[in-house]
Amino acid sequence: MKITAVLCVRNEGAFLLEWLAHHRACGITDFLVFSNDCDDGTDAMLDRLAALGWLVHVRNPGPHPEGPQWAALKQADRHPLVTGADWLLALDIDEFVNVHVGDRTLSALLLALPEATAIPLTWRLFGNAGVVSYADRPVTETFTRAAPAVLHWPWRAMLFKTLYRNDGTYRKLGVHRPRSPAADGQPRWFDGSGDELPALYHRGRIFSALGQDHHRLVQLNHYALGAVESYLVKADRGRANVVGRLGMDYWVERNFDTEEDRTILTLDSAAMRAGLLADPVLGPLHTAAVAWRKARFAALMADETWRALYGRLLLTPSSRILSQTEAETVWKPWARQISTSG
Repeated sequence: MKITAVLCVRNEGAFLLEWLAHHRACGITDFLVFSNDCDDGTDAMLDRLAALGWLVHVRNPGPHPEGPQWAALKQADRHPLVTGADWLLALDIDEFVNVHVGDRTLSALLLALPEATAIPLTWRLFGNAGVVSYADRPVTETFTRAAPAVLHWPWRAMLFKTLYRNDGTYRKLGVHRPRSPAADGQPRWFDGSGDELPALYHRGRIFSALGQDHHRLVQLNHYALGAVESYLVKADRGRANVVGRLGMDYWVERNFDTEEDRTILTLDSAAMRAGLLADPVLGPLHTAAVAWRKARFAALMADETWRALYGRLLLTPSSRILSQTEAETVWKPWARQISTSG
């Protein structure tokens, strides 16, 4: 059984190896990865991974009037890794599949839902948890506090990515769900708790119903924020599928630290990740990507607009806030820069 994941990246080299190792351990057999406009060596890492047989890398240079992700998905529709797959799933680098049944692989999930032709993997948002400084540590080990399993608002917290059978029912990939349904298709959608979904999901729905637990069999861990420093770098890069940068609204709407959830750590991918880091080409490239991320944050802090956002993030109320004293401590290095830059 071939399960193909489609991924689009820009300047994500620091997180790439963890993401790949986890999803290979989770049962994804093929990776089609598009890169665009990279400054941190992500594209060079992907070239090396392609040479090692890990994935297929396609360069996707701009301009992208509709956003780089849509440009990539249109190309992916025609790619052999997509047309020849049994199951398809479009993912982002900050999304990690977390299966709760059997051996915690996608094969076990499909065995648990044998009648499904589409399974929406509903987000579970993992918040910042008060982490300010970016460090080269696995994301899944660093951020372990998440939104409640049942949420009544905001609706964006219930967005999903769809694992779907490539049987001709849908003819095009989409960011959250497959598109262009065939007139004679007979899809059967089951949510991440195993409940069959009504027909309204067959054509346009992109989020699960509020006020219900959709995660009993599988969830999609969404690490949308990360450390405060890393969030600024992400905000500078902007979104992959729309034009515009991120700000406080994106942060506040996704910063849930209500419950501890370490279930993803049950699937062990550490040895696989260590093997990739030990590669004589990938290891140094990963280290360079980490250094680039730290340098990019420092460069952003030379600009008053980004310093202002940084300051607001440090004091934003959440379930685990920084005290005024803590905020002042992490702010001090940049306060000196303000005094010298005016």
